[in-house]
Amino acid sequence: MSKKHIEECVRESLEAYFRDLRGTEPDGLYDMLLRAVEKPLLDVVMQHAGHNQSRAAEWLGMNRNTLRKKLAQHKLI
Repeated sequence: MSKKHIEECVRESLEAYFRDLRGTEPDGLYDMLLRAVEKPLLDVVMQHAGHNQSRAAEWLGMNRNTLRKKLAQHKLI
């Protein structure tokens, strides 16, 4: 899956979200989007990394302690 494909999926989902709002202004959209994306991102990366936190942190470009904190926040550990 290319970066372009992921961007297109996000764009299409956001367009659908705004259509569903029918003119109502969104609130906290940035944080809502990050919460919606972060958990499945962490879950899928951990699965593909064989639940190796050091490897997953490296793939994600973050510190392992930061990854552990985020995994705990999303109840993935």
